[in-house]
Amino acid sequence: MVTVAKNDSLGRLYGMSAVIALGILLAAFIISGPGAVIPIAALAVIEVTFSFDNAVINSEVLARMNARWQTVFLTVGIAVAVFGVRFLLPLVMVSSTTGHSLGHVFDLALHNPGQYSLELHEAYPLIASFGGIFLLMLGMRFFGEKKEVHWLKPLESLIADFNQPWWYSIAGALAALAAIRFVLARGEPRLVVAGLLGALTFLAIKGLSELLVHLQPSHKRAVLATGWIALVYFLYLEILDASFSFDGVIAAFAITKEVFLIAAGLGIGALFVRSMTLHLLRRETLQSYRYLIHGAHYAITTLAIMLLITIRYDIPDLVTGFLGLTFIAAAFYSSVRHNRREHAPLI
Repeated sequence: MVTVAKNDSLGRLYGMSAVIALGILLAAFIISGPGAVIPIAALAVIEVTFSFDNAVINSEVLARMNARWQTVFLTVGIAVAVFGVRFLLPLVMVSSTTGHSLGHVFDLALHNPGQYSLELHEAYPLIASFGGIFLLMLGMRFFGEKKEVHWLKPLESLIADFNQPWWYSIAGALAALAAIRFVLARGEPRLVVAGLLGALTFLAIKGLSELLVHLQPSHKRAVLATGWIALVYFLYLEILDASFSFDGVIAAFAITKEVFLIAAGLGIGALFVRSMTLHLLRRETLQSYRYLIHGAHYAITTLAIMLLITIRYDIPDLVTGFLGLTFIAAAFYSSVRHNRREHAPLI
């Protein structure tokens, strides 16, 4: 059950994001000239294009939270996404991997962005290991659950019928850790540790949310989440957003080396992803298009595998984004065909 209004127009759903985006672009034009507008716009488009699967998953989780916590996610959460994940977190990653102080890394980002970009690329394998295993466990857990609806039934029913989501997600993490240790990053124990931290983070967040739900009285379990349960969901969404965004932050340096332009462009994209999440939630899109959530998890699993492979091998970001969008588009098309068959007149 969704507690928010369903009749919001597209203008109300996307209007605030559009106003803020125009304000950022205008400020960039005034401060840095027209040359700053193009990379910001390009980065915003890339962020939105590559994050549609993120919006689908966000809307699924957000539907379990009450109206107050939905508002927290769409306000406080966007501040965390823009300033925390897309600006501060890369600085922290570079600081932790190089041993430099956070102040030194910030100064490097401001005055020597080329060197900062190199340092961030050096930290990328650690980021890919953590985020890749976190997302892989998310995908494996979904496909390991017994479900009434299957999209690609011959493939999905093989493991879903056993209904062992935790075991499948843990097995996927162990296989990925073995691949990192023996194939992708031999002699780099830090990457195994980073991957293990990704796995433990997923287990802690998902396990705690399920435990809190289980401890609730049975008559309250159908009520939208509040309190500690909603807080855990909120933290889960923020970590999920970070796992999706790491790759985009690294790739952004191919467009511009200016960290403030990167934060502005990716931040605008994050705003529109939040609007897309709200759109999917309020229009109950996941209920109307039954295979969309399946497509999103195929996209997530693919992204996870790609992240892990990029620890050793280069894969163009366009390939990852294209595969993700392909799964989403195919799932949407299959949902539309199913809806047409359901509503077709009997002859």
